[in-house]
Amino acid sequence: MRLVMLRTLSALILASALAAQAPRTMRVDYYHTGTAASETFAPDRTVLEPLPWPGDPAKALDTSNLGKYYFEVVDRATNRVLFSRGFNSIYGEWETTGEARTTPRTFSESLRFPRPEGPVQINVKKRDARNAFREIWSFSLDPADPGVDSAPPPSPGAVIPIQRSGDPAGKVDLLILGDGYTREELPKFEQQARKLTEALFARSPFREHRRDFNVWALCPPSETSGVSRPSTGIHRRSPLGTSYDAFGSERYILTFENRALRDAASFAPYDVLEILVNGETYGGAGIFGQFSTVAAGNLYAPYVFVHEFGHHFAGLADEYYTSDVAYESSKDRPEPWELNATADPKAPKWKSLVKPGTPLPTPWKKEAFEKSSHETQARRRELRATKRPEAEMDALFEEEKVFETRLLGTDAHSGKVGAFEGCNYEGTGYFRAQEDCIMFTRDDVPFCAACAGAIERVIALYAK
Repeated sequence: MRLVMLRTLSALILASALAAQAPRTMRVDYYHTGTAASETFAPDRTVLEPLPWPGDPAKALDTSNLGKYYFEVVDRATNRVLFSRGFNSIYGEWETTGEARTTPRTFSESLRFPRPEGPVQINVKKRDARNAFREIWSFSLDPADPGVDSAPPPSPGAVIPIQRSGDPAGKVDLLILGDGYTREELPKFEQQARKLTEALFARSPFREHRRDFNVWALCPPSETSGVSRPSTGIHRRSPLGTSYDAFGSERYILTFENRALRDAASFAPYDVLEILVNGETYGGAGIFGQFSTVAAGNLYAPYVFVHEFGHHFAGLADEYYTSDVAYESSKDRPEPWELNATADPKAPKWKSLVKPGTPLPTPWKKEAFEKSSHETQARRRELRATKRPEAEMDALFEEEKVFETRLLGTDAHSGKVGAFEGCNYEGTGYFRAQEDCIMFTRDDVPFCAACAGAIERVIALYAK
């Protein structure tokens, strides 16, 4: 109890220090509704979060050009853009599924920004077929409106400082939230949060930028242990509402309880959010600018944590293409906005990193890889269909890892930067920068050069 009180006091001191320097954090919760063919927006509520804005006021504008969506806060008196950020959303992921072609759905989402001094216009934009942002929603907001909710939500518990490198305004603030942990399991959550933090900073380029990050942890206690896994008949009312089987994919873990997530997270400074799920079954997810998840008790949790954080933090595309996914492919091959995928192998985004003499596109052992991978996927589906123990899935992944590490590490262009076909869930038409990467396989390999560059670009957006 004394430790919890000290941590709570520490968080209050931190909040007090920040409050003297920065405006409060304002958040607009809204509803995103539609199908694959059309979408609409409706405001839900505007709140003032308990803590001040954690970011650097000198880096209020997003220059990364990342994200499927983008929003800006514009001062109505001067027409000056005060704040902007690119992001993805759960709706943006769902609209590419088969369900979205026939059935409308509604998702709750949020926009967070420093409280402006006067009335503003908030513009939300989305990329068109040519990757240009086009406005799809705009609304006015007066921060002095009496309808703005300034009441703090119920406290989710004590904030744990995993790594404190400096003033949040000059750091990337990573908040690790726990879901599905009972009060008795809170020490387990903290242990897993610390373990996965070390896994993140063991990987380059995060390793070299460790001091650019603060890491906080927070876990609202759950009445029951674990989270929902509907495909096996398990349903839980966990505090953050995380669940396996999102969009029909057994390994995809999301929460659709955005209000609960944002209210809990508002008690700590954060730029990026990671949710540790109290579960041993392999799974996770990552949505750029929203959150990432991982089943913290699984053998491959360190890999999933880093891989999914790559999606959430830097908007990285998946480079694998042989696994089952919920999304439906397009016949077209438009140039992706993600910095680690291209439809143009002759002039990829990372061409400056390609050494003279490297062929573009770059040959690799594609046929042998695909044969083995398809066999593994068939065995994987069989293990899930027959509800075999998770240890058997872990053993299959270990077998796959040994084969792929040997195959991809002994090729003619292994370790080189080029344009390797197979990426972005597609076996043809999309190319990745290197033969192997954390975003491609579960092998013990680093982020490829294109991914590392994207990550460093985002770190520079937040850290001094």
